[in-house]
Amino acid sequence: MRTMSDRRALALFSLALASALCLGALAARWAYSENGAYGFMLWNLFLAWIPVAAAVAVYDGQRRGARLTHLLPLAAIWLLFLPNAPYLLTDFVHLGSRDDAPLWFDIVLFGSFAWTGMLLGFLSIFVMQVVVHRVAGPLWGWLLVGTSLAASSFGIYLGRSLGWNSWDFIVQPGALLEDIWARAADPLAYPRGVGMTLALTAVLTTGYLTLYAFAQLGAAERLDTPRR
Repeated sequence: MRTMSDRRALALFSLALASALCLGALAARWAYSENGAYGFMLWNLFLAWIPVAAAVAVYDGQRRGARLTHLLPLAAIWLLFLPNAPYLLTDFVHLGSRDDAPLWFDIVLFGSFAWTGMLLGFLSIFVMQVVVHRVAGPLWGWLLVGTSLAASSFGIYLGRSLGWNSWDFIVQPGALLEDIWARAADPLAYPRGVGMTLALTAVLTTGYLTLYAFAQLGAAERLDTPRR
């Protein structure tokens, strides 16, 4: 039976392999057409790895017995950059904006980045759920899942529709918080924000629960396997 460390290493290796596929597909497109086309996807993929690194750091710190107050900055970084992972889903808005490569290839390109981004986000949420489960119990773990998925969906709206970035919380927090407060105080005045947030929350929640169920099937199979 694999240890938790082995399973985590396998998961990270799988995501690294998926990221390599993304990079390979983008490099192939550059070789076929214009060098640098859709280069912004590289940056978006890099940002999608930040919440994974932060979540793993929180997990390792909690296992080593670090005080929760010492882990809060890492948890804040995780939540702040979490929307960047599923944000790759919305890069499909650029699909068809160029005609210098076959459309089917661009579908594969965008799909690989979107799928990898979702998986990166889901893994980071799962790791944080495990941490909260250990500290406060399963109910708080699932509360974290629901809250983080909804917050990510709202963050995607802020980025895609309003042009805000994660680091704007540091660079220009006043203007960003003003936009957030305006939409929180009167959400019906911003139907696009409400619609995008609800739709993305539904999609991300369904995806997370599906992958979580598959993971539980794998765990159950390992427990049912007779020892030799």
